[in-house]
Amino acid sequence: MTNRRGLLIILSSPSGAGKSTLSKRLIEWDPDISFSVSATTRKPREGEVNGQDYYFKSHNEFESLVKNGEMLEHAQVFDNFYGSPKGPVEYAINAGHDVLFDIDWQGGQQVRASALGKHVLSIFILPPSILELERRLKTRAQDSNEVIAGRMVKSRDEISHWPEYDFVLVNDDLNETFGRLKTIISAERLRISQQPELVDIVRTLNNEFEGRP
Repeated sequence: MTNRRGLLIILSSPSGAGKSTLSKRLIEWDPDISFSVSATTRKPREGEVNGQDYYFKSHNEFESLVKNGEMLEHAQVFDNFYGSPKGPVEYAINAGHDVLFDIDWQGGQQVRASALGKHVLSIFILPPSILELERRLKTRAQDSNEVIAGRMVKSRDEISHWPEYDFVLVNDDLNETFGRLKTIISAERLRISQQPELVDIVRTLNNEFEGRP
């Protein structure tokens, strides 16, 4: 069994398609998977821990990270910046741990185009229907009707980016979708790019041919 390099697992979907639930199940399924901790320029809220909830940065620190290519992806949300620092992610995947990104298609594009892009596994989650998507948003009772309407409008643009992903899953049954998700991750961990010791193993095999008739 070879030591493997970790994956950067990107999960994207329109709000209500089941991405958050599937992400939590993945973390529970395998301790080698952890959420990417984002950096932000907003002030810490009560109880938030630096390095655990977020990496809290000043605007100057954040801009310096971006300028030096130390952010895998970043975006401005109102007056603050959010993004994924490269250093902790690179350390994790070199240690054989997978890092899970719960980001939209724009963030996914940036991560795929980054220096760690060859280790990315991107998966888009689709709802079985638009009516079902709206039903789920209403059932969870987290948002007002106005917010739900806004999410529904945004979902059309989000869904249009499905061809950019490595895999697309239709979440018509949560348990079945989770099963397919685990299968994909298990297979992708065996990609050549994720098994750095294969070169030495093959070299050893070739050396064993020397001197044979």
